[in-house]
Amino acid sequence: MAEIEIRPFAAGDADDVLSVILPIQREEFGIDITADAQPDLRVIPDFCQSGKGQFWVAVKDGAIVGTLGLKDMGNNQAALRKMFVAAEVRGREHGVAARLLERMFAHARAVGLADIFLGTTDKFVAAHRFYEKNGFTEIAKSALPRSFPLMAVDSKFYRYKVG
Repeated sequence: MAEIEIRPFAAGDADDVLSVILPIQREEFGIDITADAQPDLRVIPDFCQSGKGQFWVAVKDGAIVGTLGLKDMGNNQAALRKMFVAAEVRGREHGVAARLLERMFAHARAVGLADIFLGTTDKFVAAHRFYEKNGFTEIAKSALPRSFPLMAVDSKFYRYKVG
């Protein structure tokens, strides 16, 4: 089994990140969304890698196979964004999603975050189970902080209390 490295996003990763995320959104889940509709993916350092935020990639054999962003919202709160894992490395035997989440939780504790919020589409049923299994609690949209970066496709919301 090839080793999978979890590391922060670097400047040359932008196109590879898009090549992981867009096919999952468009082909696998039938969400009619483009790269242009997700401008944060073109400015990852500014959008996620500032304040207490970060953006990680999972790399296998030199190729990006997973992504996870953490957007600082202020007030010791952050938004989990763009968590995607390529189909060929999903599941417990690879542990990519779990390792991305573990890295994010360790970072959140280290920088003093209190809460992590996320929004997702109701189509990502497996993701809902994954988030719930890992300590996220479903909340109403009205319970989100005003600073939460809402996406048009978001219809289900979660909160994780750090620590």
